[in-house]
Amino acid sequence: MQLTDEDGEFRARIRQWLEDNLTGEFAALRGQGGPGREHEHFEQRLAWNRHLAAAGWTCLSWPAEYGGRDATLAQQVIFHEEYARSGAPARVGHMGEELLGPTLLAFGTAGQKERFLRPIAEVGELWCQGYSEPGAGSDLAALTTSARPDGDEWVITGQKVWTSLAREADWCFLLARTDPGSRRSAGLTYLLVPMRQPGITIRPITQLTGTSEFNEVFFDGARTAAGMVVGEAGDGWRVAMATLAIERGVSTLGQQVGYERELNALIAAARQTGAASDPLLRDRLARAWIGLQVMREQVLAMLSGETDPAAGGASAVKLIWSRWHRDLGELAMDILGPASMLAQGPPYDLDDWQRLYLFSRADTIYGGSAEIQRGIIADRALGLPRQPRG
Repeated sequence: MQLTDEDGEFRARIRQWLEDNLTGEFAALRGQGGPGREHEHFEQRLAWNRHLAAAGWTCLSWPAEYGGRDATLAQQVIFHEEYARSGAPARVGHMGEELLGPTLLAFGTAGQKERFLRPIAEVGELWCQGYSEPGAGSDLAALTTSARPDGDEWVITGQKVWTSLAREADWCFLLARTDPGSRRSAGLTYLLVPMRQPGITIRPITQLTGTSEFNEVFFDGARTAAGMVVGEAGDGWRVAMATLAIERGVSTLGQQVGYERELNALIAAARQTGAASDPLLRDRLARAWIGLQVMREQVLAMLSGETDPAAGGASAVKLIWSRWHRDLGELAMDILGPASMLAQGPPYDLDDWQRLYLFSRADTIYGGSAEIQRGIIADRALGLPRQPRG
């Protein structure tokens, strides 16, 4: 990716803005939030996210008419890198800005774009994703949540699970089976559903970290308007797969800057504890550094068109980062030694390394498990026979 003088000016502008604005009431938010830590200072991070939006720093790639900046790919990469390097808090509007918004730009009707894109860009409405179910997690095509037409509405019945930020969300984009006789990926529809209605019950799931950013969501006759279908009824699988490909796009470069910060902190901890003198641990640290460079090159190759996201490129990215981050958590425990097994205080107070280790166990599962990603690569990239399903 070749950067121009204009890109350099853009980098300087966002870097200066972050330096000037991560002050006062927002200064304490540095490093807060993110996977496994979404409970941290949520209301304050929401205020920060809206502050970002008011300055025009959300939805950069979107057309200006919908609140974006028409930013180039290089500028998007620069923003995510500088945002991560500044230590700015994890944004609460990720689901709408990074997943649903681009999906609506590609598949939504003019009315849907007009209704939803501005509120997403302004962080006026928050979204969650209704994909996984108790019997259809990584095997998403096995889902059973149904939606049936009733006059000018859809009536939704079923259960979703592992739904991040469902309690805070105003809306949910979900997959439901609208053709009762369909199987697998056929007959699914991508629906936009308001979360604040009597037919929806949300139950938090306590995780290994002791927090509850994931939730079960029960739909018992929940309703949404007939016009809340994205794409065509019955063609939801194609739309949902596009959303997943977007999820593994440019924002992952900012994620990797955070990973780099974690690795550098772990190297410093290894030097402090003396673990860096152990040749085996030192070798694992070196391999982690190499893995981080491979990860970045893989994402850049996909974003530049050298690899096709739909032909296994997005799955390869998910495999690489999820395994790398899980392994980093394990390495952190080995470097910190027996002390890593002790909670920092009652009843279950974890430090950053313990939280990293515990939550990163989920990295190879959520967003499509490692097993499923390997199957996609085997099928789409290598042309191998599909694995039989029970």
